[in-house]
Amino acid sequence: MQALVIDDSRVMRKLLGTMLGHLGFEVAEAGNGMEGLARIEAGPLPDMVLVDWNMPEMNGVDMIRVVRRRRDWDALRILMVSSETSPGQVSEALAAGADEYLMKPFTADGLQAKLEMLGLAVA
Repeated sequence: MQALVIDDSRVMRKLLGTMLGHLGFEVAEAGNGMEGLARIEAGPLPDMVLVDWNMPEMNGVDMIRVVRRRRDWDALRILMVSSETSPGQVSEALAAGADEYLMKPFTADGLQAKLEMLGLAVA
């Protein structure tokens, strides 16, 4: 399985990449929403995207909206991974098209539970 981690924090990209690697994912990275869209467009389509909310150039919610306008990307599962924790923000991300929401800080078990909910846990 392929995952794309989109976060402006290199540390967070590495942390998520390590956790996903232990779960059997091949991981690619992007530093913001625009870079993430370019990677998705370049293909191959990943099985899932983990995207942060607050990033330069294009935030995660705007990126999700762009992805969800593309019918050929309907199969892409999106997990918002963010420190934004208000119920309104969680609702906004889900309304934009995120399949699930994982709040920072999180544990490896928390990440795996979200992946299982999405039918994506491979380990």
